[in-house]
Amino acid sequence: MNETKDLIKHITEGIQEKKGKNIVVADLTQIEDTICSYFVICQGNSPSQVGAIVDSVKDSTRKKASLKPYGIDGLRNAEWVAMDYADVLVHVFLPETRAFYDLEHLWADAQLTTIPDLD
Repeated sequence: MNETKDLIKHITEGIQEKKGKNIVVADLTQIEDTICSYFVICQGNSPSQVGAIVDSVKDSTRKKASLKPYGIDGLRNAEWVAMDYADVLVHVFLPETRAFYDLEHLWADAQLTTIPDLD
């Protein structure tokens, strides 16, 4: 479990490195039949910032945890990019796309932890 918590910390650091905003960690461990244990949800203000956040998360997890995502989807239009770290799914959104899909409310039973913005 500590490995997963460390991974979430490295993911969060990668997001903050590129000024990703409104970071929320959704703990899904108490919910049955989920595809992973945690979601890390955040947003960037432009497709280029979303791409930069994804690259920063990849660098952070590779350097600090020797982990690479199993898959990354959504980079072409960079409105919603999902990064699969098996136990943790990272969602990097544009603000309007995040508001539309509203994952935090979709998974309302999850325990949500908000990570404060750095600036």
